Amino acid sequence: MSNSRFVALNKAWEHRPPQESVKRVSLQTIFAENVFTRHAMSEYIPENILVQLFDVIDNNKPLGRDIAGSVALGMKKWAQEHGATHYTHWFQPLNGGTAEKHESFIEIDHQEGVLEQLSGNELYQQEPDASSFPSGGLRNTFEARGYSAWDPTSPAFIIGDTLCIPTIFVAYTGVALDYKTPLIRSLDAIDKAATDVCNFFDKNVKRVHVNLGWEQEYFLVDESLWAMRPDLVMTGRTLMGHASAKNQQLDDHYFGTIPERVLQFMTELETESHRLGIPVKTRHNEVAPNQFELAPIYEEANLANDHNQLLMSLMDRIARKHHFRVLFHEKPFSGINGSGKHCNWSLETNTGVNLFSPGKNPYTNLQFITFLVNVLMAVNEHNGLLKASIASAGNAHRLGANEAPPSVISVFLGTQITAALDEIENATAEQAIVINAKKEMKLGVAHIPEILLDNTDRNRTSPFAFTGNRFEFRAVGSSANCASAMLALNSAVADQLMIFKKEVDTRINTGEPKEKVLFSIIQKSNNARQSVSTATVTLTNG
Repeated sequence: MSNSRFVALNKAWEHRPPQESVKRVSLQTIFAENVFTRHAMSEYIPENILVQLFDVIDNNKPLGRDIAGSVALGMKKWAQEHGATHYTHWFQPLNGGTAEKHESFIEIDHQEGVLEQLSGNELYQQEPDASSFPSGGLRNTFEARGYSAWDPTSPAFIIGDTLCIPTIFVAYTGVALDYKTPLIRSLDAIDKAATDVCNFFDKNVKRVHVNLGWEQEYFLVDESLWAMRPDLVMTGRTLMGHASAKNQQLDDHYFGTIPERVLQFMTELETESHRLGIPVKTRHNEVAPNQFELAPIYEEANLANDHNQLLMSLMDRIARKHHFRVLFHEKPFSGINGSGKHCNWSLETNTGVNLFSPGKNPYTNLQFITFLVNVLMAVNEHNGLLKASIASAGNAHRLGANEAPPSVISVFLGTQITAALDEIENATAEQAIVINAKKEMKLGVAHIPEILLDNTDRNRTSPFAFTGNRFEFRAVGSSANCASAMLALNSAVADQLMIFKKEVDTRINTGEPKEKVLFSIIQKSNNARQSVSTATVTLTNG
C-alpha cells in the first residue's frame, strides 16, 4: 500500500467524530437484567413447575417434557416484556463460534388468527441443518437432519430482539456435533467419580462440580490500519512485512495506563456483559503493544464456557462500534507475545469444600493430596489427549515463545507442594501430612503491611500449573472454545479417579484399614511421578 494511502487513512481517523463517553450505571440495577434468572423464573413460572425445574438444575435430575410447556409460557412472557420478538436455539458447533437460527413467535390459529407463542416442544427441541457444520467425518454430508435440545442449566438470555436459549447440538444418529454435549458428559463423569472418592472422607458429599475461570487475552487494532493489511483482514495475523521499530523490549505496555479509546470500549463491554450476567471483573494492558486482558469471577464450568463464547461475540460487535477490530488469533504479530486463554480449573463439593485447597489437619490434607496426585497421574497418562485438546494452527505459532508455555505438557507445583510430595515417598501412614499455611514476608518498612505468601508460586512457562487452590491450564489458545480443553481434562481426571476408587475398594474389601489403604495407594502413585525437582513435575509424552 502506498505511503499516500497510509497518510490519508490516518488523517481520516484524526477527523473522525469522537465516540460518546460510555456512562457507568449501577451494577446492582443492570446485572443479569437480560437473563432469565432464578428470580425471573420465580415470577413467571408456577411454583410446582419451578420446584421440578430447580431439581433438574441443582441435582442433575432428568428433564421431563411435561414441564417444558409451563416454562416456555413463562419464558416467552418475560422475553416479550423485554422487547423480544424472536427466539433461537443458541449452540456451539465445531467451527469455533456460536450458531443461531431465529424463529418468530408468530403462529396462525384458524379461529383466533395471528398468535404469539413459544410451545414446550419448541423450547425443548429444534431441528437445525446438521450437514453444513464441521463433523470430523462423523456425519455424512447428505444426511442433513440434526437436533438442538435445551440445556436448562444455562439460563436463557436476550440480545437485541431475540431470546437466546442455550442448547446442545447433535446429529440424527446422536453423534455430538458441538462442544457443549461432550463437555456436559465430562462434567457428569467427573461429578460421579470425584463424589465417590470424596465419600472415603465425607459421606455428606453428594455432588462435585467443576469451577472454571478463564482469562481472555486479545489485541485491539484501529480499523483503518487493519483495513490496510489484507493478511490481517483475511487470516487475523500478519504474514508479511518487516519488524516494528518498537516491540515490547521494556514491557512498558504491561499494566500501563489504559488508553482512553480502549477504556471506553472496555467500559461498554463490561456494561453489556453485566446485563447478560457475565461477571467480568478484571481488565488491564497485557505485555504486547495493543494487547489486553479481561477476566471474570469463577463460575460453574458449563455456564462459564457459555459466557466466554458469548463474550467473544460481544467483543467483536462492540469493538467495531468503537472503530477497532479485535484479534483473537493466538499469534497475530511476530516477535511479541501471543494471546492465550488461561483456564483456571478446580473441583468443589456441594458442602463447599475446594478439593485443591490444603486442609487444616492431616486427615483433610490426605484428601487434598489424594486429588492432587490423581490429577498428576491423569495428566501423565493422558498428556497426548490434553495436548490434542489445545492444538490449532494459531496456537502452534504461540506455544514456546514470548512467555507462552511450551507444547510439552508439564505440571508445575511449586517448592512447598513438591517438598510435601517428596516427604510422602518415604513416610508411613501414621505420619501426619502437613501443608504449611501462608507465610508472612516482612519487608522491613513500617507503614507497609506484611505480605502473605501463597504455598505455591505462579509459573508462566508451565502449560498446567498448580496455583494454590486450582490448576491453571495456560496452554489454551485465545480463539479456542474452553470446552475442548475442559472436556479432555475432566475426562482424564474422571478416568483416573475411577481407577483409584476401584483399587481402594478392592483392598478395603480384604479387610485393610481405609486410611492405610488410601495412603498406600497415594504413596505408590506419587512415587510413579516421572521426574521431580524442587519446583516442577514434568510429565512428558513418553
